[in-house]
Amino acid sequence: MQISAVRDAIAAAAAVVVLPAGVGKLKCTGYVPDAVTAPCFFVGEVEVNFDRAMARRLDELIFTCRVLAGRADDRSSQRIIDALLSGAGPASLKAAIEAARGAPGEHALGGLADDLHLQRVQGYRWFEHAGSTYIGAELVIKVIGDGST
Repeated sequence: MQISAVRDAIAAAAAVVVLPAGVGKLKCTGYVPDAVTAPCFFVGEVEVNFDRAMARRLDELIFTCRVLAGRADDRSSQRIIDALLSGAGPASLKAAIEAARGAPGEHALGGLADDLHLQRVQGYRWFEHAGSTYIGAELVIKVIGDGST
């Protein structure tokens, strides 16, 4: 698997969420941005576990992604994050990202991986990013695929 391509595909999958009226569109990127325009989703750190199957046939990537919302109003920002972290609904990152798994028998992320799974949300808290503070959370996404490509 090519890590850069997988990062971009995860961001593209997240970009289809529909936020509540008046919030605007979720900005999504496969990399940690220099500056954040909230609300924002980005793919951050990656762990790579090589050789989960013989002959380089399976690698596992664990991505830590972040979603951040502004703090103009603490309650409304937390409601935006809550909507994005819900397990279902038009603003659900889980539903949007896991829709990129494809149909049964298809490869995930447009053929870049065998499968993916948004495993958990962690660290719902205030984040410091480029000198500004945002309310947000981390999402942990596991991606598996051919290690020989």
